[in-house]
Amino acid sequence: MSIPTVALNQGGQLPQIGLGTWPLNDETVVPAILSAIDAGYRHIDTAVRYGNETGVGRAIASSGIAREDIFVTTKLDGVYQGGDRAVAGLDESLKRLGLDYVDLLLIHWPLPARDLYVSTWRTFERLRGQGKARAIGVSNFKPAHLERLAAETSVVPAVNQIQLSPFTPQQATREYAAAHGIVISSYSPIGKGQELLDTAPVRRVATKYGVTAGQVVLRWHLELGLVPVPKSADPDRQRSNVDLYGFVLDAADLADLATLDQGPAAAHDSDHIGH
Repeated sequence: MSIPTVALNQGGQLPQIGLGTWPLNDETVVPAILSAIDAGYRHIDTAVRYGNETGVGRAIASSGIAREDIFVTTKLDGVYQGGDRAVAGLDESLKRLGLDYVDLLLIHWPLPARDLYVSTWRTFERLRGQGKARAIGVSNFKPAHLERLAAETSVVPAVNQIQLSPFTPQQATREYAAAHGIVISSYSPIGKGQELLDTAPVRRVATKYGVTAGQVVLRWHLELGLVPVPKSADPDRQRSNVDLYGFVLDAADLADLATLDQGPAAAHDSDHIGH
């Protein structure tokens, strides 16, 4: 299966569906990535904090797919915020991954109480200029955090990866992103466990189209122009998670799913949490 891509404001194309790799370790992530690549995935999402970059690199190296055909995202957490710390952080990630560059480098959390994300972003700008990261972005950033970057730096993030599902649709952040050309990537795109998948609206839409509940929710992300990164090590589930292009959701479906919104309090509050 060939997965469509979306254009990034800094250049390049991001595959519309990615493989999330948390909480897989260096051993379990290898077969998961290889089966995902066999299913058509070309977007692999990892992070320093996940502790699996070495395994991700091994899987990519043994996949038989050309490096330029695999989009690799990693994230630097709070240890690497401030001054030039991100330089060493990315160098360490590249060594673990066995790569010369990553396609997308993200600040994992804003950690606003530390007041270091702006200086970290300036370092990211330099890393992009050096070619070590083809594109740079953020994760868990609210509109206020993004506004500060816009006021004090010169590069608009290519991506903001946030917790997002029909339970937590994050409309304000999505609207900000749409107005500024930022792609939203969704982590925990089908929620946690079965709670979202077992809701009546999701079940109704799944029955209507003869698809799984997970496919309904992931298709919802695509209808909103989002880039979900579902995590699964199961080959059958991986194939199901990219088999989303044989149906579309209509306005009635989207209205039905909109009733699942649990409000802002249901999402992580990155003003007060993060690593």
